[in-house]
Amino acid sequence: MGFSVALSGLNAAAKDLQVTGNNIANSNTTGFKESRTEFVDVYSASVFGVSKSQAGSGVRVANVAQQFNQGSSNFTNNNLDMAIAGEGFFSMSADPAASQSTVYTRSGEFKVNSEGFVVNNQDNYLMSFAPNGTTLDEGFTEGVVSPLKISSTQGAPASTEKILTEVNLDAQELKPEVFVGVDPTDPTTYNHTSSITTYDSQGNSHIASMYYVSQTVGDTPETGVTNQWDAYFFIDGEAFNVDGTHHLAGDATHAPTTLDFNTNGSLNTITTVGPPSLTTPNQPFDIGPITSTDIDSSLNVDSLEFSYDFGESTQFSSAFAVKDLSQDGLAVGTLTGIDIDDSGAVLARFSNGGIDVLGKVALTLFANSQGLAKVGGTSWKETVDSGEAISGQPGAGNFGLIQSGALEGSTVDLSEQLVHL
Repeated sequence: MGFSVALSGLNAAAKDLQVTGNNIANSNTTGFKESRTEFVDVYSASVFGVSKSQAGSGVRVANVAQQFNQGSSNFTNNNLDMAIAGEGFFSMSADPAASQSTVYTRSGEFKVNSEGFVVNNQDNYLMSFAPNGTTLDEGFTEGVVSPLKISSTQGAPASTEKILTEVNLDAQELKPEVFVGVDPTDPTTYNHTSSITTYDSQGNSHIASMYYVSQTVGDTPETGVTNQWDAYFFIDGEAFNVDGTHHLAGDATHAPTTLDFNTNGSLNTITTVGPPSLTTPNQPFDIGPITSTDIDSSLNVDSLEFSYDFGESTQFSSAFAVKDLSQDGLAVGTLTGIDIDDSGAVLARFSNGGIDVLGKVALTLFANSQGLAKVGGTSWKETVDSGEAISGQPGAGNFGLIQSGALEGSTVDLSEQLVHL
């Protein structure tokens, strides 16, 4: 009897050595959680219970418990590497068609497979929440998860919808002496011009230009209409009225947009010649729709239509200057990188300045992490003891934040384990 009691101690010690050896072996394993051996004593009991004089029947290993404390963050050069700062597990699945996660890990060594899915070293798929729209503000569908896929090889073009032009027009300038209309090839027919590259629905570029003509005539004293300028709109050298009609040589006069300035040089009202005719305070106005074939007979794209804004344009007695010039269209772009913010949102960046929202990394919590079943590959599965999986977004509630370009190191203290050994 005494020999078997002593043998139970040797068996328990051997198990402890195995656990310690496994800890040492995984001291550099990403996302590994240190284990400890938990012992309990053993007593033989009869139907009447344990005798007060019972010496005991030895020891046994009650549990090999992993310690889910936070590991240190080790920074890398790969944006797809991720570490969780706080509670939670990465949600994984072995099936690319899965709608729920089946495996959980703290190891964030991710890569893109041949089909564009984000996977780990065991070829399990990283699960994510799908975006509700095209911007982060529209949020994500938290109730359903699916494998995260990076499939955008080109950034889709976006047709220009807004143009902003802020200029200063010199109050001392006069109208061209003989004015019969603006000719872009003849600088004597206008005072100044501002141009910006815009884009149609297929990403083709077009130069949108405004040609400015002072309405002050150079007599003594000056006549005409002071503090007023006419602006003529052109695309790729073709003249257009604000209603989108194409002005051709021999047609009626090219209709301008009139800018009326206050005596202090600030922009007062904007008048467009119709149809429709419109006079507004300093507010954006619409140009178009302009049929693409009127710009270029070989084009067959959606009609161009802009909201045009002169912003805080001024008329001061100083040289003509373009103070601001911008538009919101995009050409076709190529994928230049992937960004992951601390909330787990995954964004694709393109050479045209566009951004696609691909999804948000889904994290999972358990009421009892130590109840999870170890399945190897630094991964765990749900069990009855762990409680049901609770999915959520990084940074919400008890869920930790995502650190992109970093990996969570092993929690093993090698010196401590060697001393224990």
